[in-house]
Amino acid sequence: MAEKKRSIIPRDISWLSFNARVLQEANDPTVPLKERIRFLGIHSNNQDEFFRVRVATLKRMQLVMKKGVKAAMHLEKSPDHILEEIHKVVLQQQHEFARIWENILGELRKQKIHFINEKQLSKEQELFVEKYYDDEVSPNLIPLMIEDIPKMPYLRDKSIYLGVVMRKKSKSYQQKYALIEIPAKALGRFVLLPSKAGEQHIMLLEDVIRYNLKHIFTYFDFDSFNAHLFKVTKDAELDIDNDISTDIAQKIEKGIKRRREGKPVRFVYDKDMDAGLLEYLMRRLNLSRKDNLIPGGRIHNFRHFMDFPDVFNTRNPRKPSFIHPALDDGKKMFDVLKQQDVLLSFPYHSFTSLIHLLREAAMDADVQSIKLTAYRLASNSKIINALINAVRNGKKVTVVLELKARFDEEANLYWKEVLEQEGVKVLTGVPNMKVHAKACVITRKSGNRLMHYGFISTGNLNEKTARIYGDHCLLTSNRLIMADTNRLFNYLEKPTSWHGAIAGLQNAVGLPHGHAQKHTSLHQQRDRQCQSRQACGHYHQNQFAE
Repeated sequence: MAEKKRSIIPRDISWLSFNARVLQEANDPTVPLKERIRFLGIHSNNQDEFFRVRVATLKRMQLVMKKGVKAAMHLEKSPDHILEEIHKVVLQQQHEFARIWENILGELRKQKIHFINEKQLSKEQELFVEKYYDDEVSPNLIPLMIEDIPKMPYLRDKSIYLGVVMRKKSKSYQQKYALIEIPAKALGRFVLLPSKAGEQHIMLLEDVIRYNLKHIFTYFDFDSFNAHLFKVTKDAELDIDNDISTDIAQKIEKGIKRRREGKPVRFVYDKDMDAGLLEYLMRRLNLSRKDNLIPGGRIHNFRHFMDFPDVFNTRNPRKPSFIHPALDDGKKMFDVLKQQDVLLSFPYHSFTSLIHLLREAAMDADVQSIKLTAYRLASNSKIINALINAVRNGKKVTVVLELKARFDEEANLYWKEVLEQEGVKVLTGVPNMKVHAKACVITRKSGNRLMHYGFISTGNLNEKTARIYGDHCLLTSNRLIMADTNRLFNYLEKPTSWHGAIAGLQNAVGLPHGHAQKHTSLHQQRDRQCQSRQACGHYHQNQFAE
């Protein structure tokens, strides 16, 4: 009897199962309400990035195969089949998401927290919304009369838009379309309204704009306005060219600019949107019914709900983070680490201990140098501030800053410029590799010899996410660990000089001669098979990307 062939679940379908697990947390009544809302936001943000990267890559592969190019992707299922499965699973999750949100709204009402739309305002709230619009919202709005613009305006894939249909009640055939980008980044998504004692009324920013549509389009002779939300998710895979005359930073900058031109890979819209407007937007965006058109509810971009306002009557039972007992009595960090290792577990232990280590190193007269790797940093990074303080105090500071950190490329280019202006030596990673390690070596003079202190860590050197994500950081002066970490930095500073050493190591462990060269030639062969590098999205290099 022939053995039945095992079916392999495509990694993209498997990833959707992971995101379904996030929805389970949002549906769990034992989880605090604010955290359940946050999990909805995480699910939404995860799905956005999934479409921007993984679905976009599948669509590129689809294009390659349609052009007759043989793609050596070793997939058990075709991109067409996987995309069909993705669409089916996403629609199922969308339905579950809507059900969970309705349940959460019921829980909010029990706590006398109410979402108010533009048709439910009291007289006092109407006056408040009109003033808020005039003072705060109006300066941030740019309404677009899209029918009068030959080329469709650039739509940001992290923004939400109101599609507006304007009509004259007496002449229903006379109408115009307009677009308004919701300025959530500038103003936040939530507006707290005047409320009765013991109650809290919340209005979404798009509903503030809906209420003021007649005021916005006062120049036109229309008296009926219909507005619905939509958002466009675009291909955000970063294409890095092979121009040897430009360095990695310049290549990343070019890739970021090209990212603006990414093709739409998903269109999410209010299922009650005007049919004429929907058809018009699909035509202008070159979308068809075969694309990922996702009908949804009145609210989109739930990722903003990760920052839901703290309006809850019950306090979050989660205990605040605390300083590790070994570091809690005001001792110098170097004195502690000279005697013992300290394992920090975030978010239970405070991230400030790691910052204190770097600050102490910055001001200690015996510290000679600091070397550190960085992947994703906080927007107002205390890590960066400590390193700048160190270099100003005469220390040699080296930072390995990974410019290929997905969706943080632009932020890391900014940090590169800031650090270099202060005199920090900035290394921008290794070609064909992502430096995802979190490591640090501090060289300090102790009597007549040099000692090394530092850490190795999971997660990011990010004060904000360290309050949320579960990670570990080992603070140590262990000679063996620090020796290995030093070797890591030696490689990152001069990777090409290590090729001979790696070949020697291969010989020592019995690998056949030319193994590394053979591995490289396989990648080169795959490059030749992928004749259109832009079309396939460098899938063979990015298949294990985060």
